[in-house]
Amino acid sequence: MNKNITFEDLGSRDFKDTWDYQEQLFKGILDTKIKNRREDAGLETDNYFLFVEHPHVYTLGKSGDMSNLLLSEEQLTQKGATFYKINRGGDITYHGPGQIVGYPILDLDNFFTDIHKYLRFLEEVIILTLAEYGLKTERSPGETGVWLDVGTPFARKICAMGVRASRWVTMHGFALNVNADLGYFDNIIPCGIKGKAVTSLNNELGMTTVDEDEVKAKLLKHFKVLFEAEFV
Repeated sequence: MNKNITFEDLGSRDFKDTWDYQEQLFKGILDTKIKNRREDAGLETDNYFLFVEHPHVYTLGKSGDMSNLLLSEEQLTQKGATFYKINRGGDITYHGPGQIVGYPILDLDNFFTDIHKYLRFLEEVIILTLAEYGLKTERSPGETGVWLDVGTPFARKICAMGVRASRWVTMHGFALNVNADLGYFDNIIPCGIKGKAVTSLNNELGMTTVDEDEVKAKLLKHFKVLFEAEFV
C-alpha cells in the first residue's frame, strides 16, 4: 500500500482546466488498478492532493437541481462567473477567490475502503483546523460538510464537500471559505439547502483577511495525521 501523496498547490486556476487535470490523474490511477487486476502486475497506485483557488464559478453535482441556480446566463456573465454541471455528488455550490479548495485524488485501497469514513475524515480535517482558530465547528446530520451552531436558527456552513469515487479512487473534495466574498452565495440555494446561511473564517474571526497559507499548512498537517500519509 502506497501512503505517499503527491502534493501540488495550483494557485489560482480555471475550474475546467483543473477538472480536466483531476480527470487525468484519476484516470491514471484507475488504469493502473485495471492493469493490476488483468495482468497481476503488482504496480503501486499513486495518490494526489491538490490545493487550488478558482475564479468565480458555480458547479452543480449530478444529483443537483438547476432551479437552485438563481441567475440567468446573462447575469452570470455580468458577475464574471461561469457555471458547470459536473460529476461529483451533491447539489450546487460556489467557488471563488478567498476560498481554499482541496482535491484529494486517492486510491482508497491504499488507506481504507469506506466512502462514509472518507467523508467523515475530510470533515474532521476541517474541524480540527478551525479549532486552531478557536472555532467550534461540527457535522450536521444528513448534510455533508462543516457547520457552526448546528440545530439553531443561526446554523451556517463554512465548508462544502462533494466527491466522486470509482473503484475506490476519489476526486473532487472540499471548499473551505477563508476570505471568500459571501455575496456570491446569494445567487444560489447552496447545496440545495434552503434557509441556512454560509459563513467564512475571516467573517467568524472578525478579521479583514486570514493568512491562507497558514490555513493550508494546518489542513495538510491534520490530513497527514488522519490518513497516516506522507506528502511528497
